[in-house]
Amino acid sequence: MAGMSLHEIVLPYTKPETEWVRGRALQKTGGVYRHARLQLLWTTALFGWADAGGHGRVAMEWRFRVTPPGGPTRPLVPDIAYLSYQAIPAGAPAGDFQVPLMAPTVAVEMLAPEDLRADVDDKIETYLAAGCGAVILVDPEAEAVVIHDGEGSKPLPGPDLKHPALPGLSLNFRAIFDRH
Repeated sequence: MAGMSLHEIVLPYTKPETEWVRGRALQKTGGVYRHARLQLLWTTALFGWADAGGHGRVAMEWRFRVTPPGGPTRPLVPDIAYLSYQAIPAGAPAGDFQVPLMAPTVAVEMLAPEDLRADVDDKIETYLAAGCGAVILVDPEAEAVVIHDGEGSKPLPGPDLKHPALPGLSLNFRAIFDRH
């Protein structure tokens, strides 16, 4: 396959997707109604903002090939990803963004009961090291949101989500939790 190197982890496409986390292949979890519904509601809200404002692309379960400094390129599949048009322009050929060779501009991860905290932390660290502007961690059980970025971790007291990596977005995440 073109573009591969000895420093790339290649995994087959699976359902659900498989990622490379903490030095091993890890199949994604979730699949229960609450997780899926919240993922859909968050995606819809972010897509509406990104599409209407001409900010970029938003998708669920979008595979990225992420390369942190000094580490191998590996597949990571955020529950929701936003990739700005600054990263890959609106008119770029589809092949440029089908499986981007970069971190998303913003990754959203929804915690599932079976997620190991060490795995989640590894993904957050990998995204940020590879250039992700922010990782939004959504905890459906606690109805809590934490933003991770280059300045650290910040639990959001609510109800609004605002971040420089999401310019112009003001998302009332409490309303999303109320709809599930």
